[in-house]
Amino acid sequence: QLQASGGGLVEAGGSLTLNCVASGRTISSHSMGWFRQAPGKEREFVAAFRGSGGSRTIATSVKGRFTISRDNAKNTVYLQMNSLRPEDTAVYYCAAAGRSFQYIEEVDYWGQGTEVTVSS
Repeated sequence: QLQASGGGLVEAGGSLTLNCVASGRTISSHSMGWFRQAPGKEREFVAAFRGSGGSRTIATSVKGRFTISRDNAKNTVYLQMNSLRPEDTAVYYCAAAGRSFQYIEEVDYWGQGTEVTVSS
């Protein structure tokens, strides 16, 4: 089970940190990451660890502003979001898979979403 939290309302230029706590499985043995879905749009990839190592994939749209990190001891993955823009408004979903992923169909497990709203 993946439990995401940390969403909220923030002004443009602000920051938020999302958390995803995994239970029933250890994040060190899975690829972990984040997707988001804006109103009326398809779910899109944001960032993920490639496998259990430290390599990361970051979407071009958030590169330089968002950082993904994890704490294996806490079984938690984080998404630090800086310089937020109104177009970052979306429901953010935590995701996990037994292999590297970047597409929805590659994800094995989904967390419930946490909503992020960025006001202009």
